[in-house]
Amino acid sequence: MTNFVNKLESDITQNILPMNKKENKRKLTTASGKPYVENENTMSAGPRGPLLLQDYILHEKMAHFNRERIPERVVHAKGTGAFGTFTVTHDISKYTKAKMFNKIGKETKLLIRFSTVGGEKGSADSERDPRGFAIKFYTEDGNWDLVGNNTPIFFIKDPKKFSDFIHTQKREPRTNCKSPTMMWDFWSLNPESLHQVMILMSDRGTPYSHRFMNGYGSHTFSMINANDERVWVKFHFKTLQGIKNFTNDEATEMKGKDPDFAQRDLVEAIDKKDFPKWALKIQVMTDKQAADFQFNPFDLTKIWPHADYPLIDVGVMELNQIPKNYFAEVEQSAFAPAHVVDGISYSPDKMLQGRLLSYPDAHRYRLGSNYEQIPVNRCPYAVNNYERDGMMRVDGNGEDSPNYSPNSFDDIYTDQSYKEPSMELDSNIADWYDRNGAGENDHFTQAGWLYNKAMNEYDRHNLVSNIVGAMSGISGPKKDLIINRQLCHFFRADAKLGAAIAKGLGVDVEAVMNELKHQEVTA
Repeated sequence: MTNFVNKLESDITQNILPMNKKENKRKLTTASGKPYVENENTMSAGPRGPLLLQDYILHEKMAHFNRERIPERVVHAKGTGAFGTFTVTHDISKYTKAKMFNKIGKETKLLIRFSTVGGEKGSADSERDPRGFAIKFYTEDGNWDLVGNNTPIFFIKDPKKFSDFIHTQKREPRTNCKSPTMMWDFWSLNPESLHQVMILMSDRGTPYSHRFMNGYGSHTFSMINANDERVWVKFHFKTLQGIKNFTNDEATEMKGKDPDFAQRDLVEAIDKKDFPKWALKIQVMTDKQAADFQFNPFDLTKIWPHADYPLIDVGVMELNQIPKNYFAEVEQSAFAPAHVVDGISYSPDKMLQGRLLSYPDAHRYRLGSNYEQIPVNRCPYAVNNYERDGMMRVDGNGEDSPNYSPNSFDDIYTDQSYKEPSMELDSNIADWYDRNGAGENDHFTQAGWLYNKAMNEYDRHNLVSNIVGAMSGISGPKKDLIINRQLCHFFRADAKLGAAIAKGLGVDVEAVMNELKHQEVTA
């Protein structure tokens, strides 16, 4: 079979391609290669008669057209992608043995996909929404997918809540419209969301374009060095273009003016060779530091303060090539945090643990069981395993080699140098923990830091204005309950913040304070 394919490819190269090059034309053909002429007129019984079933060109065109749309992503449906390179600028071998970091100046090819989270494929780029920031590094040890957002945290810390949360960002079952009521109802009942809600409601929730925002791995990951020593790590991509955001009014205007503004901005910048760049930095935490940290270091709703865990320089990412075909290389791209490489691994981050299973499962549903054979997802280096068959297998399917292991015929072996060190577990008791330990349910301190330390007066003014505008959309018989419940969260983060939002909504501040005291007494 292999010799036949090689000969066939040789014949094509020697005979057909030179002919096409000489004529500078390509014949119109069916998918099976049959040239055809009638591409616009269907065979019919007379010029005004019914069509003939035998004109299968019509059926081939329409059947393929009917299947052009693959299922859109449940989240991150609207996205933009570009290729580029990552270049190492600093030595971090003391933390990781990952080969892509093993030499200053080393370059690794990559693909990045930016996206909005909650909107459908046709939604506007300037919606108030977190932005996905997913990177696929094509490393010599396999593909590494760093799948994050433009925020260092998220709305929830347990994956069981994820589908419920996303439902609130989609469409309400009865009206099929977006609903501020169900969004704020969920957030008010889940105070762990407060930190991310405040980022979302600030101008950081409406970035000017993908080039002018930071990216984060968000989760806590681990790095393992050549001595099998493990540290915990967070990844940060700092935009070298500078931070630039829309105000709420500017974002609303852009939604109507150009809903694809961020997509267009990235394409035009790269076409002009104004290649966007980001500096990769990491934060590192030891086991001892993790045990002494006042918060759970594996909680996705929490940051690690930079003053305590400073940013460490690693390298620079540059985007310099727009995909030639959006569907083939962006729509079919698939990123999964389960895809790590030697020297980079997981952590007890519960949201990360949930995504390790759910992301590959989503790709198998959307793209098929062999989604990693699609060229944009394929590892450019050797891939050897015993997985076979499945829909759309396009790589020879292992040909006549054994499809089982162990066997007496092939030379595939397990390289023990890649063995990962063991991890000490927190407990040997399995249970559904409500996480009432110290620091576990403090959802307000870091939100207060964000308001008082990270924001200036301009940011705080816009935050309050945006929250008041968003909460003004809450309606229905539970309106007052939801508003007061959410206001209590804002008051706990900062009294001035809560009072300013209450005033903007026309709510009696004293009544909210009484409700807050009541909650504290009954807690």
